[in-house]
This record gives sequence, structure tokens and C-alpha cells, in this order.
Amino acid sequence: MRIKAALIFVFFLSAPFVSACAQEDAVGAAPFTCESVQDIIREAQDIQTPRGINDLKEIEIGGIKQWISVRGRDRRNPILLFIHGGPGTTEMPVRWFYQAPLEDYFTVVQWDQRGSGKTAVSNDQAEVLPTITVERMIKDSEEVASYLRKTYEKDKIFVLGHSWGSILGLELAKRHPQWLHAYIGMGQVVSSLENEAVGYRFALEEARWRGDETAMKELEAIAPYPEEDRSIPVEKVMVQRKWVSTYGGMSWGRLNLDYENNLRSLSPDYSDADLAADAQIVSVVMQLLPQLGGVDYRDLMTLNTPVFLFAGRHDYATPSEISSAWFENLQAPAKEIIWFEHSAHMMHMEQPGKFIYRLIDDVRPLAVKAGDAAPEDAVGIEP
Repeated sequence: MRIKAALIFVFFLSAPFVSACAQEDAVGAAPFTCESVQDIIREAQDIQTPRGINDLKEIEIGGIKQWISVRGRDRRNPILLFIHGGPGTTEMPVRWFYQAPLEDYFTVVQWDQRGSGKTAVSNDQAEVLPTITVERMIKDSEEVASYLRKTYEKDKIFVLGHSWGSILGLELAKRHPQWLHAYIGMGQVVSSLENEAVGYRFALEEARWRGDETAMKELEAIAPYPEEDRSIPVEKVMVQRKWVSTYGGMSWGRLNLDYENNLRSLSPDYSDADLAADAQIVSVVMQLLPQLGGVDYRDLMTLNTPVFLFAGRHDYATPSEISSAWFENLQAPAKEIIWFEHSAHMMHMEQPGKFIYRLIDDVRPLAVKAGDAAPEDAVGIEP
């Protein structure tokens, strides 16, 4: 059963992920099956360089089985840990769309968090759900970072947190700056309640400007939003997210994230069971929802690691006006804000070329300076 995309909470909107492989072609046999397309993608993206890494594996994190994908063409390159959004919206099944060029310059790690994707399939979800708290997820991220540093013999790594994942990433930067070359916040969460309020105002103003009576009626009916007691009821979140997405605040110029959902169904890393498990993300959201209203980093003024902010000009899921104002006053050894003028919340999907370029040109030099990178003209080549 498809669950409306509007159910997905604060920072990252998407629909549940049901494989297109299970759907019949209405006009007869298609020239390619979904499985055959997955095989083509998998074969095309196979890594064969002598120093390459192509690990898709289950590891023990926080007392349960959790899955990571580790891919790069030269293990001498720095590790980039991508912490996905949601909560519960895995990045691993869409990485094939944009990630391959990065693998020349980084060893890229995708991690299915507690309760999500392949990790959900590998555990008893009924037992795991009560353990899903913000603090437990932070500790999971610490364990993943420690595992990567030890297993791949890296003193420091890069951490990129997207949306909900930016809470975990920012906590890593705050608690363990010595572990990081730098932290990259993309769709950075600074204040959950302020995010909701600004996104709501955006949607209501757009509705009024467009004369959209349906939207105005639905949005005005949930006022005040958030609640005066600072709570964020899920039924109100559903309405706010519906119209933020419709007006391009999730993916600029698009009404929804169907394109991203469709990319998932072709994942070379995911089975039908893995995709179906993502339909359980509503349970993850409901578990974390009461805690997320208290997330507020506006008083965090100093970080002891370099920080990059990737900001979508049209982002109203985690509004960039909030994160950029915070970033202006943040003290760090080095910092840079990078604007994505043609993006909302999904910068890596909306402007993948710029996303890749800025990681290589702006971020990677910190690892090069530290001696944690392969020579650019010798990626994967044995001496």
C-alpha cells in the first residue's frame, strides 16, 4: 500500500518505495525488465581498479545489524560518509544516479540507519523501534565513523549530513572534531520549530499569491503551526509538507519527488524486500517526532573543525534563510557557504554536477593538504 508522501516528517519528503519490477507492462512485454536494468547499472558501475573498494556489507552498530555501502576507485582517497535524511529516507538506493564521479576522488560511504532500508530488513523492527531516539542515532553515527576510521585506516574522514542527517552530522562535528577533515551540512537543520514555521509561511503565501483556494483552506485550517505548546502534530505536518512540496520547496520546479522514488526502483543495491522496508519509515518518523521539536542549534556558535554549508536557494523543507543566518556567525577554523541557485532541498539530485564539483574543488583539498588523497593523475594505479 502506498503511503502518501506527506507523512514523511520534517527534513526529507518522499513516498514509500515499491519496486517497478513488480508492475506489469500494460501493453505487453517491455524490452527490458526492471531486473535487467538493475543488472546493467550494476555492471556498468562495477569497480575494477587495483586499489578500488566496492563493499556492500552488514556490520554491527549499536547492538544491531546495520548496512553500509563503501565505494571508491582508490583506497588512498579520503572517506566521505553521507548521512541520509528522513528520518528513514535512505540514500543508498539512489546513489547510482549521481555518485559515480565522486568515486574517483573519495571513498563514498552510504549508511542505512536504524529502522531504515536494508538495516530494517536485517533486524526485528518491533524490537528496534523502541530503541530509536535522537541520542541513540547520534551514538550509531559515532560508531559508524569509528568503524570506518579503523577498518579503512583513516585518521580523519569527511562527514556530509543531509536534512535529518545534518543533526547527526553536526553532533559528530561538535563532539568529535578531531575525527573530521571537515563537516558538510546540506539542508542543515538549525531549529526544527523555526523550519516548520518558515516553511508554513512560504506555503501559505504561495497559495494566496496563486489564488489556490484548496491550499489556502487546508493551510489556514492548521493554524497555528507549529502549535502554541511547541508541538508539531503529524496530521499538521502532512498538510504543511504537501504544499511545501507542491510549490517547489522540496525540489524546485517540481510538484513532488516521484522522480526520486522512480530512481529507487532501479537501484543495483536494493532488493524488493529492501524497497518494501522503506514503507516502514512512518514508524521511524513517529518514534522520533516528539523529540525533534526540541532540536535547536542557534546557540551553537563554535565548531572546532572546518565547516561547509550547501544551501538550496529555494529550500523550504529546511529553509536556507535560517541556516545561512546561523552560519554567518559561526566560528570555525575554516568555513564556506555554497549556494545552489537552481535547487531546493535536493541539491545532490537537482544539481548533481555542481554538488560533485564543489566537493572535489572546495572540500577535498583539505584531505590533500593532510596527505590523505591519491594523486589526481594516478587514481587506482599501482606504483
